[in-house]
Amino acid sequence: MIRLAASDLDGTLLDSAGRLPHEIFPLIEKLYEQGIYFCAASGRQLVSLEKMFAPVRDKIVFIAENGALCAWRGEIFFSRTLGAEQTRRALKEIAPLKAGGVYPLLCTPDCAYYEDDVQPFVSYVEASYLNSAHRMLEGVAKKADICKIAVYDRQGPENNSMHILPEKLCGLRVIQSGADWLDISAEGVNKGIALGIVQNKFGIPRSECAAFGDHMNDYEMLLACDHSYVTENAFAGLKKLIGKTVPSNDEGGVLRALKKILSDTFMKMKKN
Repeated sequence: MIRLAASDLDGTLLDSAGRLPHEIFPLIEKLYEQGIYFCAASGRQLVSLEKMFAPVRDKIVFIAENGALCAWRGEIFFSRTLGAEQTRRALKEIAPLKAGGVYPLLCTPDCAYYEDDVQPFVSYVEASYLNSAHRMLEGVAKKADICKIAVYDRQGPENNSMHILPEKLCGLRVIQSGADWLDISAEGVNKGIALGIVQNKFGIPRSECAAFGDHMNDYEMLLACDHSYVTENAFAGLKKLIGKTVPSNDEGGVLRALKKILSDTFMKMKKN
């Protein structure tokens, strides 16, 4: 029986317009009543996730910043950040790529900071991050806890920065997180490690966990569960690795799967 269901948001639970399914809040309520935890696992910042899921905030678990933070009922119970020197090193390697449309965003638990006031980069930041600010990044790197560096690449990371930064930043995790984005995190930071911490906190084995994703930053999370699926619209490489699918995000594939989990739970309870 499934006791924990974790889902990525952008491209997975959210539709192509970035909207939550209108049935999701009552469904999460019903899952919680049956002892099934829902976990929103995203590259987004924690404050944005808490606002997005405000009606059910205290009934779901959050994995934010692609695994750098885990929170439950307003308490951060896991955090792993980049050191100041690691952050400066990454910014130094990104700097020569700016001429090709590559711009960094320093993500802290409370705010995301950008230095390059260019479009469409700033519009994407403002659309995805509830709290963001224009600052000199070198100063931020000295003072703030950096959960990750989100890097916008207008050419698409697979065509540009993913061919350069992973080799330059050995010892850090560099992973494509969307069509135009890659993330730089501390080594060992990913949604799979974070989900393992959630599983331990609530005493739920992987055999009772389901996960849903659409891109390579979801890969470790999917491996951490015995019941893992990608949406039909998922990145081709991830679909090949995972194999099992649900309908696309625009067809409400994850919502349908969550409803089935709830239905299966009711059926098992009746039999018992």
